[in-house]
This record gives sequence, C-alpha cells and structure tokens, in this order.
Amino acid sequence: MKGLRYLLDTSVYSQRLRLKADPGVVRRWSAAGDGSLAISIICEAEVLYGLEKRDAPRLWTEYHGFLQNKLVVLPLDRRVIEVYAKTKAAMQSSGTTVGEFDLLIAATALAHRLTLVTLNQRDFLKVPGLEVEDWSQGLQDAQES
Repeated sequence: MKGLRYLLDTSVYSQRLRLKADPGVVRRWSAAGDGSLAISIICEAEVLYGLEKRDAPRLWTEYHGFLQNKLVVLPLDRRVIEVYAKTKAAMQSSGTTVGEFDLLIAATALAHRLTLVTLNQRDFLKVPGLEVEDWSQGLQDAQES
C-alpha cells in the first residue's frame, strides 16, 4: 500500500483509548499522520477483545470516534503467513521464542516492509530483520538518536 511506513502494535494503537495517552506516542502519531500508519488484523482483534471484555461505554465511544476505520488494517494473507513460518522456524532453531500474536504482527510488518512501532521492544527486537521503533521517546528524542 502506497504511503504506508509504520505498523502500529497494539500497545501504540490502543493509546487513543487511554485517559492519559503517552505524550510521545501522541506527538509521533500526529507527526506521521494516519495515511502512513497501518495495523495488523491481529492488533484490531486484540483491541476489540479488550473492548468486549471491559464493555465500558467510554472506551467504545473512543474506539468509534478515533480508531474504527481510521487506519489501514492489513490481513493475514499468504505473504504474511509465509514470512511468519520462515521467521518462526529460524527463531526456534536458534532457541529464540516470541509470542504467537507478536510474531504474526512482526511478520505483517516484515511482509509489507514497514517499521513496527511498539512500546514493548523487548520481544520484537528478537525478530531478525524487523525494524522497530518505540514512540514513547517522542519525536524530538527519536530524531536526536
């Protein structure tokens, strides 16, 4: 998809639902613009599950107003699944593991050549070839590094 640069992990995508969103995430999201951002269908599923579980009217209102249908949702297509399978096999042979949902999100980023944006770098940094950014640092901090 033309213009896409970043794949948001659930930890970043769900910031719009928080009463006190991380200011670094808010600044970076604003600077990047919705047109350069995407999420995995896995991320959307995780957010919808959280909404169903909590069933809080305020959260549903935030979701409908600020998240639903705002970003491109990338599916688990053949290309993503092939990247997932190769990456998981390579990681397991080296004794490295990552949670299934995180690995599917990472495979989506790899398959679409997107930088993964997360607040949980620890597991994603284990994935070979994956570009990862932590937007909690904010725009200015990231430009200085």
